[in-house]
Amino acid sequence: MLGGAPAADANGNKDGAISSAPTRPPPPPTASRAALPLPLKLLRPLLLLAVLGTGFLAAVVLLLGGSTYSVLPRLSVPDALSSARQVCAGGGGGGSPLERWARAPAGAWHNMSDEELLWAASWQPGIRRYPYRRVPKVAFMFLTRGPLPLAPLWDKFFAGSDRALYSVYVHATPGYRADFPPASAFYRRQVPSQVAEWGQTSMCDAERRLLANALLDPSNERFVLVSESCVPLYGFAVVYHYLTRSRHSFVGAFDDPGPHGRGRYRAGLAPEVRPDQWRKGAQWFELDRALAVAVVADERYYPKFREHCRPPCYVDEHYLPTVLSVEAPGRIANRSVTWVDWSRGGAHPATFGEADVGEAFLRRLTTPGKEQGACTYNGQPAEVCFLFARKFAPSTLKPLLTLAPKMLGYGG
Repeated sequence: MLGGAPAADANGNKDGAISSAPTRPPPPPTASRAALPLPLKLLRPLLLLAVLGTGFLAAVVLLLGGSTYSVLPRLSVPDALSSARQVCAGGGGGGSPLERWARAPAGAWHNMSDEELLWAASWQPGIRRYPYRRVPKVAFMFLTRGPLPLAPLWDKFFAGSDRALYSVYVHATPGYRADFPPASAFYRRQVPSQVAEWGQTSMCDAERRLLANALLDPSNERFVLVSESCVPLYGFAVVYHYLTRSRHSFVGAFDDPGPHGRGRYRAGLAPEVRPDQWRKGAQWFELDRALAVAVVADERYYPKFREHCRPPCYVDEHYLPTVLSVEAPGRIANRSVTWVDWSRGGAHPATFGEADVGEAFLRRLTTPGKEQGACTYNGQPAEVCFLFARKFAPSTLKPLLTLAPKMLGYGG
């Protein structure tokens, strides 16, 4: 009241009066009435606001279907591998990312061990249909001791053909380095090698090594083994279509009951291979991709052959004919596409020199019904049975280059 005495405070003081007695501290706060300093009182709503704001931003991102990483370039697996391969190869290229990734590097050399190489080559897609336009290539695999004296003839054979249709691989004696010009089909096509001795398991090791190197190119579909003494009997277009349109691989396999056939069978090959399954055939084969993968990935038969097939058992004459006759008899043609002349007898076929090579000789090799013999192709009688011939000495290069345009259909 305006006219009454002033009200006293909690300490007995009047409003506006100062007490001379010491002030007692306030009672301690209870749990239900905790007093917070001013900064903490402000911090609680700020934290709550931050949590609500973060949740709101996350909801917006999800609703917009984006990602906090959407501002960064994103690479699929093929994109990333393609980029890495382009950096290593030093080039770009058109096509889809998967096509660029699948494109083979310019050179055939690498630093993988045999174990790593066979493992890498044994990969194959589980989906058979390719998600891009894949043009099948023919891989020409040259197993040679060193120089390729007939390389100029082969360059004539490849000349004018699209390099997207073929690839070349050369397995030579370690230490040998071929020197081909950039325009040659053999330029930078030598692969890491090991010593390959005739009659030894190392020869078949070299063949599998060549297959594995060629399998690294996903476009290679057909794989043909040739030597430095082989020559093509027809133009590239004929050879390419003959191989890529075939429903069979060309591996010779026959049952020889004599000492040079079943007489070479070894009991240690059982139970994987029985004596009645033992086959013999020419070393010079041609395989499709699926069989090539099976050969380089073989851990069932090949270790047995390596251990037990020693001279006079020759792995290169028995391994493929036997294994493919057991595992894929309907997928091989039971013949080779490489012609050789065994008429002179001996452990090796005849070698032809410069004096042997003439129009009559080449006509005999390419005319249906003569040295071409009788065979079937995709289940039908065929006039062409052999695409290559061997053994041609280095001295035959000059007459072959002269006669090839007229007699063999290339080199003009």
